[in-house]
Amino acid sequence: MSIAVGNVSVKASGGKFLMKNLEWVKDLVESERRMEETGIIDLSAIPDETRDLEAKTFEFLKRVKESFIEYASAFNNLKNSTVGGVKIYGISNTIADFMLFRNGYKLLFSVVSPGKIAMTFQTQATQFVPPVNMNHTATTEEVLEAQYGPFGEMTWTYRGTHVNPEYLVRYYLSRFVRESAK
Repeated sequence: MSIAVGNVSVKASGGKFLMKNLEWVKDLVESERRMEETGIIDLSAIPDETRDLEAKTFEFLKRVKESFIEYASAFNNLKNSTVGGVKIYGISNTIADFMLFRNGYKLLFSVVSPGKIAMTFQTQATQFVPPVNMNHTATTEEVLEAQYGPFGEMTWTYRGTHVNPEYLVRYYLSRFVRESAK
């Protein structure tokens, strides 16, 4: 089966369309259009990797957040209790950062820089008066990093190993629930 998108023919395989991301094609067309209008060939019209990396970082984190929302909702519904549910909040003044919260325990997912996402566990201190020169919260940070492979393919890694987003969500939600249990 094939379908026409403008003048582009897209083939379907098993009900899924093979073309997912057309942004790079749009950039090619725009670059060629500028060249035709100005008559000047722009040899530096290479794709902007930084912009692409930033967009892919936000896109990846948004997909991870959607998965957390889906699985946290399932957890809360199956738990069938108003106490001890997992709550998910967006972080203000950010594009995609978010936080899981339960029983005073937090797990933050935040973009550190394009291609770098930090996962930070934070616990609230159990003491009312913290010791002098000590931070109120204990934190543990872990980092996902984007790596470009051959032909511009980007993968997410943890300590140099490829990450499957489904298993990432499963691991962190399970760990979060166990560590935040009272």
